[in-house]
Amino acid sequence: MKKPVIIGIAGGTGSGKSTITKELIKLIDEKDVTIIEQDSYYKDQSNLPFEERVKTNYDHPFAFDNELLVSQLKDLIAGKAIEKPVYDFSIHNRTEETKRVEPKDVIILEGILILAEKEIRDLLDIKVFVDTDADVRIIRRILRDMKDRGRSLDSVILQYMSTVRPAHIQFVEPSKRYADIIILEGGYNTVAIDLIHTKIKQILKNEQN
Repeated sequence: MKKPVIIGIAGGTGSGKSTITKELIKLIDEKDVTIIEQDSYYKDQSNLPFEERVKTNYDHPFAFDNELLVSQLKDLIAGKAIEKPVYDFSIHNRTEETKRVEPKDVIILEGILILAEKEIRDLLDIKVFVDTDADVRIIRRILRDMKDRGRSLDSVILQYMSTVRPAHIQFVEPSKRYADIIILEGGYNTVAIDLIHTKIKQILKNEQN
């Protein structure tokens, strides 16, 4: 099996990473793409009571099990299927179930801090940073957390001001310097998306030769 193309898509919360991923999948045959979300790799917290788990700072590098993520990415690169963790934000912990993920020609890794970790960066063929204004990102996060995670407006804003914004300034924003491509106003820059698609095809072609 030829080595897959690994694309890392980073950026702040609500920047449009998922939109970029969806737009790329439209250009690539879906059967050839595997998507790995960094959010699936939050650390197992079964050893902590719920009262402690709710205090988790999900925007800090320490929240992620990068050792497992790197290990499973290497397995996919080697042509091996993985059992990806499933994280449940309602209980602030992993569930007992996992999701089987098969290796494909293209692997898209999406997450806020994937460019901040050297071990992850070293596995990426294309490094993308989605750079979107803070006011747009906070509005998107409010809508997402209230709709999908049952959060109140007050709790979303409190979390944003106390942990999300400081972590973005300290960890996410500085990781932009490692990007090969910076996409402004995520999801709507069709030229940048076309460039990424062209690069993917070029790498795949080189792997076949």
